[in-house]
Amino acid sequence: MTTTPGDRPDLPTVPDAELLRLDHQVCFSLHAASRAFGGFYRQALKDLGLTYSQYLVMLVLWEHGPQPVKAIGERLYLDSGTLSPLLKRLEAAGLVRRERSREDERSVLIEPTGEGADLRDRALAVPRNVLAATGLSVEEVLGLQDVLRRLTTALGEAADAA
Repeated sequence: MTTTPGDRPDLPTVPDAELLRLDHQVCFSLHAASRAFGGFYRQALKDLGLTYSQYLVMLVLWEHGPQPVKAIGERLYLDSGTLSPLLKRLEAAGLVRRERSREDERSVLIEPTGEGADLRDRALAVPRNVLAATGLSVEEVLGLQDVLRRLTTALGEAADAA
């Protein structure tokens, strides 16, 4: 049996058996790349004392300042069950402070402490080190990011429609 491209004439006709090959799975390529990034970031962030997920939270706070937990979760595509323990560990490490919003007591604001803000200077080399490790040019990385954003949007819309 052969799968047809449906309403996508730019997709070639591919035998179903070929579609099941591991090497043809976009999700597997992304998974393998994500694991490789994870291994690299473990080393790159070791001196900062951060995990990759903690680094992402700090990036949001360094870029936008104090944020409600909900906004951080939306920005990082993390649910509260994943984000809450992460924030508790950052707070225990003295890098962030959690405080109920004065305007809405249901909302908890997260802000970097002085130590968390100072960590930003030590983190400045991380993006350049990552870029160098990829072996890609800046233009290639920017193109890849664009494709991945479009992929994320399309898959999110497809999941919402399902």
